[in-house]
Amino acid sequence: MFYFIVVLVAIIDQGFKLWVRMNMDVGESIVIWNHILNFTHYQNSGAAGSTFQGYGRYFVIPAVIFIGYILYSRRKGNLKGGLVEVGTAFFVGGALGNAIDRLLFGKVTDFIDFHMGHGILNIADNAINIGVVALLLDALISVVRSRRRASV
Repeated sequence: MFYFIVVLVAIIDQGFKLWVRMNMDVGESIVIWNHILNFTHYQNSGAAGSTFQGYGRYFVIPAVIFIGYILYSRRKGNLKGGLVEVGTAFFVGGALGNAIDRLLFGKVTDFIDFHMGHGILNIADNAINIGVVALLLDALISVVRSRRRASV
């Protein structure tokens, strides 16, 4: 399941980014859902929130280290449980999708523009967010279970 999610996230992410690069000029917007969602082609040569502009390729190194650490931890049996498996898979798939962009282009293609003022994202960014939520949910469930066991 882990590798299926990783590959699926990376393929979907790269497919959408390819479509955007081939069909939209940088800065161009397409309304998907009026006043809620646009596809806006943006090239981010930095990190999250457009910080560290121009240093995109350097972020490949921590992504590779992170992916390697997760794969090593899985092999050692340190990452157990459904939510942990799903969460780390989404996280790795997202990190891989953005690392591919940074390695090939020196920047990440972003296009998901929600009108909530949180920047322009891509599928990989959202996969990372899903992974974080799944891991936090797993941690919360573990705390609740521990407290129940302790009170019995």
